[in-house]
Amino acid sequence: MLKNITLDRPLAVLDLETTGTDTKIDRIVEVSVLKILPGGECDHRTRRVNPGVPIPPEATAVHGITDDDVADCPTFRAIAPGLARFLDGCDLGGFNILKYDLRLLAAEYNRAGLDFPVAGRKVIDACHIFHKREPRDLTAAYRFYCGLEHEGAHGAAADVLATLAILDAQVARYDDLPTTIDGLHAHCSDPTALDMSGMFGKDEDGVIVFVKGKYKGRTLEQVAGDKPDYLDWMLKADFFDDTKAIASQALRRAG
Repeated sequence: MLKNITLDRPLAVLDLETTGTDTKIDRIVEVSVLKILPGGECDHRTRRVNPGVPIPPEATAVHGITDDDVADCPTFRAIAPGLARFLDGCDLGGFNILKYDLRLLAAEYNRAGLDFPVAGRKVIDACHIFHKREPRDLTAAYRFYCGLEHEGAHGAAADVLATLAILDAQVARYDDLPTTIDGLHAHCSDPTALDMSGMFGKDEDGVIVFVKGKYKGRTLEQVAGDKPDYLDWMLKADFFDDTKAIASQALRRAG
């Protein structure tokens, strides 16, 4: 399976599907590990997990896994010892594994009261290599879309001109991109978000809920009633004005 990489010991390439993107609070709903031995033998195992919390609709929209799909699946605590044994002695690989998968895996093991050792392992992150080799900055975008070198990079005036040229070239390059500002705004925004910060959305019943942050999944009215100090903090923090307006209205209703 590997044609260009030499293995001295087993490599386990892993990927997680989860309830969200917050590595501190979100939970695993599926784990897949492809274990490759130095001799070339492979063992690919995938297991769904009952996260013990509802899977948000926005997460299901990404990976297609619903609450019903995992209702009869084991918890992470149940599979944790076996997974640790399967990964024992393996180096680890993944896409964005350093910033995401490993952090979430460590959090799940911590909740299960177990250790997941990473010391001594080699970790290969394809996302890190991708971003390092193919930079995703303004200079790289100008070169890619416009075929020009960005002279005066990081000077505000030159960056503005380059950005405008890139936007125009992107619309020309991709037939499915809108040609209007309204259309491009919709393309760049989360259609389910109620505010520019993406803090609030609506559940299936049309009730405003937090879609990220420490109260993710809770309704705005619940937080306004139980934790008004959190909304007070939001009004003083660096959220956009539309986010603050929603929080302020909820506080007034709760008061």
